[in-house]
Amino acid sequence: ELPYFNGLGGFSADGHTYSIYLGPNQQTPLPWVNVFANRNFGAMVTESGPGFAWCGNSQSNRLLPWSNDPVVNPCGDAIYIRDEASGDLWTPTAAPIRELEAYRANHGAGYTTYEHNSHGIDQLLTTFVPVAGATSDPLRIQRLRLENTTLRNRKLSVTAYAEWVLGSDREETQHFVVTSWNTERACLFARNSHRAAYGENVAFAATFPRASSFTADRSAFLGRNGSPQAPLGLKYKTLSGRTGVALDPCAALQVTVDLAPGASTEIIFMLGEATSEAEALRLIAHYSQVQIVESAFTETREWWDTFLGALQIQTPILSVNLLVNRWLLYQTLSCRIWGRSAFYQSGGAFGFRDQLQDVLAVLPAAPHIARDHILLAASRQFPEGDVQHWWHPPAGGGVRTRCSDDLVWLPFAVCQYVRSTGDMGILNEQVPFLNGPVLKDGESDSYYVPSVSSEEASLFEHCRRSLQRSTGRGIHGLPLMGAGDWNDGMNLVGDEGKGESVWLAWFLIDTLQKFASLCDRLERVDLGIEYQRQADSLKEAVELNAWDGDWYLRAFHDEGTPVGSHNNAEAKIDSIAQSWGAISGAAPPSRADSAMAAVEKYLVHEKDRIVLLFDPPFDVSTPHPGYIQGYPPGVRENGGQYTHGALWVAQAYARMGEAQKAVDTLQLLNPIERTRTPDQVAQYEGEPYVMPADVYNLDGKRGRCGWSWYTGSSGWMYRIWVEEVLGFQLSGDALELRPRIPENWPECSLTYRYRSAVYQITLINSGDLSVTQLEFDGNVIAGNRVPLIDDSNTHTVRLRIARTAPRATREHEAGMDSPLKRPVRARESSVES
Repeated sequence: ELPYFNGLGGFSADGHTYSIYLGPNQQTPLPWVNVFANRNFGAMVTESGPGFAWCGNSQSNRLLPWSNDPVVNPCGDAIYIRDEASGDLWTPTAAPIRELEAYRANHGAGYTTYEHNSHGIDQLLTTFVPVAGATSDPLRIQRLRLENTTLRNRKLSVTAYAEWVLGSDREETQHFVVTSWNTERACLFARNSHRAAYGENVAFAATFPRASSFTADRSAFLGRNGSPQAPLGLKYKTLSGRTGVALDPCAALQVTVDLAPGASTEIIFMLGEATSEAEALRLIAHYSQVQIVESAFTETREWWDTFLGALQIQTPILSVNLLVNRWLLYQTLSCRIWGRSAFYQSGGAFGFRDQLQDVLAVLPAAPHIARDHILLAASRQFPEGDVQHWWHPPAGGGVRTRCSDDLVWLPFAVCQYVRSTGDMGILNEQVPFLNGPVLKDGESDSYYVPSVSSEEASLFEHCRRSLQRSTGRGIHGLPLMGAGDWNDGMNLVGDEGKGESVWLAWFLIDTLQKFASLCDRLERVDLGIEYQRQADSLKEAVELNAWDGDWYLRAFHDEGTPVGSHNNAEAKIDSIAQSWGAISGAAPPSRADSAMAAVEKYLVHEKDRIVLLFDPPFDVSTPHPGYIQGYPPGVRENGGQYTHGALWVAQAYARMGEAQKAVDTLQLLNPIERTRTPDQVAQYEGEPYVMPADVYNLDGKRGRCGWSWYTGSSGWMYRIWVEEVLGFQLSGDALELRPRIPENWPECSLTYRYRSAVYQITLINSGDLSVTQLEFDGNVIAGNRVPLIDDSNTHTVRLRIARTAPRATREHEAGMDSPLKRPVRARESSVES
């Protein structure tokens, strides 16, 4: 019943889960994980069971240990089942005790289930973090169902084990963790008062039915030189019962059950953290009820189904439907926005540019999440206009840098949000600034905890200060690179304050033009004219100084040496300097065509299914570009596929009207298409169901996934498929349809839930150059805008698409035909001035 894509598992028919089958001696090349979180709490699990959990901040407040060791994959927690008659010991997951009988892990949105049958017992373990409306209870729930399939009575003990961290690293925190036993609820408490910002919190572990024995002593549980594969404590009838100070801390709780032939039972394990013992006891009491846990699990799945189901697509490509309809948006919200952690990285912090990009993907499903985060990001700005490159909640400690693009993402995101929602009111929201020392001359960055300033301003003013801070120009008239632009690794290109970024010029042109339109709508015409003047000046500077004959340069070093020139031995051509010329619509058509042809020739490798960021990689370049040269050539940003940037190549093709090239490029980046056979799985090694951050272009490792889950490429992949290829573009109380689908697609469809109404949209390739027709509820309407009506009805939309030349499509986009387009008078004034 599964559309399998490799020899280890595949998607369910509806795409809601990915099942991983582990028979005897079968294993995934690297851990295939699931990350589930709510606003306050999160957990990660692997296909074999082990994972970790955190509360509030996945880097500084881990409850269980995080490890990214793909070889050992150590167990920081486990559930053990012991036959009390025979002494046989096993786990319902493939780790830490692996049996010959098969296992199946099912990763879904917000949960993972494990199925196993051994020793005459059917075992089903469900792990999830509750998400239901405004409820974001800070705990992980594990529900174990056991069924006796034999003809004899069985007595079993079930033991849940977890290693406390209560901080960042167990080695640093274990001596400060104090544990205690609460008789009232038969639960274990753990505290670490030395934790910054979380010192008053209480971690807890509890079971239902109540635990019959317990220990908080890891040394006693595992034994001298012991391991999770054979814990000494489970060779005894009961656990030691030790708690207190100066222990190697853990939480081990044991429950005993009796099962008649054919009988079944459920055991609930809770692990979380609360602000007080009273709150912890309340949570334990609430979830110590089978019906409450079942209800919470149902509500969690329904919440995710509602969120992920707001927009569904059907294209002729099954792998596209599977990825876009569930996994991309789930990866973006659960991992990138809420969890900010995964197997290969566990950052915990918010990146200023990072999550501003991520939240734009959730606009069709949950615009309020985007709104809240935009205001949060604005609150991390200093009065001078610069921002924290990243910061850690809740205290707000972070790094102030000279990165040149961070602050521009705020007006960029605001323009997209206002365009999509029509919510002009957000521009008047008052947001405070941060107080902190400015960077000294020669100081590239500084980490500290800033204070909140008494000065506050409208969101519009925050954006204005961002753009004002970005007006610095070098000798070529291009924006200053600072300590790196979008590519942080090029941190030495402009560290003396003179280096310039060509990519940032395109990005600023795009943002300045969009924000100029907002200024016009707010009757700030003079400011809009000034922003348009700056955009025009940047266009002129790029064309005059950054064209290298066949493509655009990437940057200039402080002393004027170019990056991304055909004269360079390394980094001759960089993709984002080409793609953003087309994305912004600012590059002249002939040069955009030439630049993207060079990208196709030098950077798109169809055989290896990789789209390189630039080529050749840095290795011995002088002047030194920065820490990017410390990566092995062909790895990550250093000439590998950095998927985030590779997706902009597909977006550029779409903006140019090259629909087939856009789709082909997106499919090169589709992880499902990389893992259709066991050989492909062995080469790629990453999960088929989530986007990778990077793919290696390294001899012997070419085509191998670098890391997955914790990457902004999931949000961009979603947006480019939905907005650029399928042309689904929200515009306040209307929907604009601007599809760019390949000519060999007869049709495709979208279903969009707008508040109480449902829109069923069909896009049809007419094959006729002269026909473009839009029908709304059976009536032909002019233009490409469909009204969005909150009326509880189902509306039908049919768009017959004329087969137009790519150039016409591209020139249409360059005209900035959007609800934010500036009045003719303002554009004329700009030209005259």
